[in-house]
Amino acid sequence: MARKPKGEVVRLGSLKRPMPPADLCDPLPPWRFVPAVDLTEWLMAVFVSETGLLANPEHAHLRQANIACLWANRTLVVKMNRAVAMAEMPQPRGNAWTAGRAEQQLEDWFGYEPDFLLTFDAVWWVEADDASACATAEHELFHCGQQRDVFGAPKFGQDGRPTFGIRGHDCEEFVGVVQRYGVGHAAGRTADLVRAANSAPTIAPALIGAACGTCCRKMA
Repeated sequence: MARKPKGEVVRLGSLKRPMPPADLCDPLPPWRFVPAVDLTEWLMAVFVSETGLLANPEHAHLRQANIACLWANRTLVVKMNRAVAMAEMPQPRGNAWTAGRAEQQLEDWFGYEPDFLLTFDAVWWVEADDASACATAEHELFHCGQQRDVFGAPKFGQDGRPTFGIRGHDCEEFVGVVQRYGVGHAAGRTADLVRAANSAPTIAPALIGAACGTCCRKMA
């Protein structure tokens, strides 16, 4: 499968938050998935590009990545929780026909082989406010990581591109555990998350509004 030609990060004439097709926001069977090219461009222009309005240097490795996005018309439930977005590295598996069919689908959708595929719940996205949409979008970008060697240094392939991988959450704990036993006895980096939550956000609402600025309720 062909890879997407590399070049400058796309810079949109308007940075307003893209919306899914109106006829997709009917969460009824059957499942429907629609390529979201404008959403991919928005993510790259706002969060990944060095000059993006909400640029994050932690996403610098993604400037060399092929990212593709999809809208989904129905909610995904994972481990009894609603998932409104998902990041994955497409890796067609199975026999030649099964894997070939999956590769053909990606080629038909995007015309290139994505390093990362991000899928978003279209119904949730339309109803979400700008801050929630930005937080969810960047959450998925944080999952799009760069592998590290045994010394903790970023890994690169023979072609000079980053070696990509799916990054796990910084911390994972149940609310009930923190409520009953406190942050000090929670798993992973929960204490770091609590400290971050108690600090003022580093992105002002005005910047979020400038990068999104789409009132979902006015969507035609």
